[in-house]
Amino acid sequence: MNFKHLFYFWKVASCGGVTRAAEALHTTPQTLSGQIKLLEDRMGKALFRKEGRNLVLTEAGELAMSYAEEIFSLGTELEDMLRSDETAGLPMRFRVGMADALPKSIAQFLLEPALRLDMPVSLSCHEWRIDRLLAELAAHRLDLVIADSPIPPGFSVKAWSHRLGASPMAFFATPALAARCQDQSFPACLNGKPLLLLGEDSAVRGQFEQWARARHIRARIVAEFDDTGLMKAFGRAGWGIFMAPATISDEICRNYGVEQIGSTPDIEQAYYAITVQRKITHPCTEAIIQRARTDLFGEAAGDIQSTLQMP
Repeated sequence: MNFKHLFYFWKVASCGGVTRAAEALHTTPQTLSGQIKLLEDRMGKALFRKEGRNLVLTEAGELAMSYAEEIFSLGTELEDMLRSDETAGLPMRFRVGMADALPKSIAQFLLEPALRLDMPVSLSCHEWRIDRLLAELAAHRLDLVIADSPIPPGFSVKAWSHRLGASPMAFFATPALAARCQDQSFPACLNGKPLLLLGEDSAVRGQFEQWARARHIRARIVAEFDDTGLMKAFGRAGWGIFMAPATISDEICRNYGVEQIGSTPDIEQAYYAITVQRKITHPCTEAIIQRARTDLFGEAAGDIQSTLQMP
């Protein structure tokens, strides 16, 4: 068996499709498809089948994938072990992908424990859309992805979502705009008011729309953003009311000069650590998950307001 063909098969299955795998490997989809066809001819069985536009593993493909996962995971482990003597004394690399909808202050709070370990760590952060992050994770170019949702349905990447916790959402406005909301109680006061929202890729966007429909709220959407920092900057300038996690309410009011006009537990911002291992073994990832579950969303969560700071 040609292990290069098996490697290409593994990449396609891990990345969730030929196009994503081709981008990750810097090759063409035609090349990958041809290599996988050679592997299928060698095996005498189809490894993928088409379901609409998606490629799905066959029963033989599932079996091949389980072996490929073990083969190439062991290969990565061997490479790390052989390089360990060369890298002795150098900082441990820790590559993290952050979903662009995550508040920067919470991202900073989550990542800091990795830099406080009793060993030198070189942290590398990347901010992209969730599909790009998962493709990079599947290609082992990231050690961890922190996102506001678990792995999306239909994205056939071999990874696991570890829930860190969740925060209810609060609504914020400048003092002048908040004064205009005093004629009615929350959430009725949102009717007709200018609103700044995260884009449709955000996990809280759909929750907000469902919540608003159920309460017959018809706010005027002024702008939509993928980046929470830019949304808050527009909110600070008075362009509209915006949502953010209630967990960091004091920090937002202090740094953006706004007021909280209401909150609801019916819309929540969840946080997930996504890894290619079911069992967490990386010391940096372990430290991040521990702090999230104890300090950010656990019993000590009330102390976070005094420790979060915007850069």
